[in-house]
Amino acid sequence: MPDVNLGLYFLSEFVGTAMLILLGGGVVANVALAKTKGFGGGFLMVNWGWGLAVFVGVLVSQYSGAILNPAVGIGLLLRDTIDLPRFLVATGAELLGAILGAILVWLAYKQHFDDEPDPANKLGVFSTGPAIRSYGWNLVTEIIGTFVLVFAIFAFADLGDIEIGVPGGLGPLTALPVAFVVIAIGASLGGPTGYAINPARDLGPRIAHAILPIKGKGSSDWGYAWVPVVGPLIGGALAAPAATVLLGLGA
Repeated sequence: MPDVNLGLYFLSEFVGTAMLILLGGGVVANVALAKTKGFGGGFLMVNWGWGLAVFVGVLVSQYSGAILNPAVGIGLLLRDTIDLPRFLVATGAELLGAILGAILVWLAYKQHFDDEPDPANKLGVFSTGPAIRSYGWNLVTEIIGTFVLVFAIFAFADLGDIEIGVPGGLGPLTALPVAFVVIAIGASLGGPTGYAINPARDLGPRIAHAILPIKGKGSSDWGYAWVPVVGPLIGGALAAPAATVLLGLGA
């Protein structure tokens, strides 16, 4: 495990996650809020927007290996690809970066948030929510979706296409496979919960929703907030040993 500057490591994850949420939350705002140019663009537009947001987030966070997701981080930690201090620094940076990204989305769409009459649409820009509220089944969906994401990332690593968790591990084109997996997860598994598949992606913007002076924003739905945190962490943790066994990856 190569030495890293933890300050630069933090900054890399912070910037990458802020960019991820700015573009990912931005496409949701463009589709969901009243009077935007993209209003009513549909769920597939959201899927593609999030996939491309991941692509850009990866590109700007190469120093840290572009983890951008505590669920990916927990998988790397369990496989000894990163150590505990690096995991904690990355997770803190991801959460703070997600808050900043969400604030920037609000600033970019401030007038549209003011004109949007439905509080649920406003919250949906920041965080996920279930189509049918059933915490147990919602948790299962998030576990499955995140397992696919992290397992696929380890599969890319096994093919030699991508190196995560170490400085300089990702080149411009090797970010594409992860982006396509995110699009696939959204299109195939995103319907029940909105596919958080990333605790920082959901929790950070939910905190931003709670603290920002958003006109008529309503509840931040904290009763559901544990699902898109716990589910992805479980999914990421399960993917690590599965990859070791099924993909032939050494511990």
